[in-house]
Amino acid sequence: MPRILSGIKPTGVPHIGNYFGMMRPAIEWQDRGEAFYFIADYHALTTLHDAALLRQYSRGVALDFLACGLDPAKATLFRQSDIHGIGQLTWILGTLTPMPMLENAHAYKAAVASGGDSAVNLGTFAYPVLMAIDILIYQSNIVPVGRDQKQHVEMTRDLALKFNRTFGESFTIPEPSILPGVETIAGLDGRKMSKSYNNTIELFAPEKALRKKIMGIITDSTPVEAPKDPTRSTIVDLYKLFASESDVAEMESCFRAGGTGYGDFKKQLFEAIWSYFEPMRKRRSELEADPAYIESVLAAGAERANALAANTVHKVRQAIGLQ
Repeated sequence: MPRILSGIKPTGVPHIGNYFGMMRPAIEWQDRGEAFYFIADYHALTTLHDAALLRQYSRGVALDFLACGLDPAKATLFRQSDIHGIGQLTWILGTLTPMPMLENAHAYKAAVASGGDSAVNLGTFAYPVLMAIDILIYQSNIVPVGRDQKQHVEMTRDLALKFNRTFGESFTIPEPSILPGVETIAGLDGRKMSKSYNNTIELFAPEKALRKKIMGIITDSTPVEAPKDPTRSTIVDLYKLFASESDVAEMESCFRAGGTGYGDFKKQLFEAIWSYFEPMRKRRSELEADPAYIESVLAAGAERANALAANTVHKVRQAIGLQ
């Protein structure tokens, strides 16, 4: 049984990019191996400095994950900050991490590009090292990620191999798993869906709020009667995630034929999204009424994860000569 590891940052309300890029693949993996999924609250601290919001978002991630189908009997769900030894191993691995590797990280370069060096903190710069330990501390075999995170798994592999060569076999070398077709989910403005772009569609937004978001998708100025190109449409790209192949083909045909405005296509998209998440909304309401259950799931998950982490910490400390 392979051991699967993935995480999600609690820096806002989970959106459909999180769902298709991480949550749904993770839920599918829970039937294919020993699954460990964490709420990356340490990572969130690089940008989120509001204690109440961090607690709210962390609980919300757990709630949404369970509502979407994560089964605590099959998968281990826990908060990153509940695991002992994370900081210790991050420091140890950091002593083997070359600066050029961190300077080449996509997240760091994007942060510098948007705010300059003065806007980047140590947490953002050292993000790949903490992420590597998130994976290695549980001796994970498979890491389901979006294509934009593939680089971090490659860095993890490089660092684990370097540690093993230097101190002896201590870490399992993980493999990334990227789900074809949904590597990058388009946001309301056509760019990658991201909280930082403020272009997200929340999983469980109320009906009125969701409709407003969908109707706000940016389109070009092609007249209603004119043909439109479905291959360059955010509406079609999103519709493919929720509709059947025949329904998608019909929408694409209507795009090319002309005579239908973008507003009508947006209404079709709204109906598809609203219908898709209907059973999950019902489950979420049930879970929200029992907050003690959510905490019990996270506590049990932390206990299982800590048992694995403790073995790795002991192995690493022995390897480097600390005990």
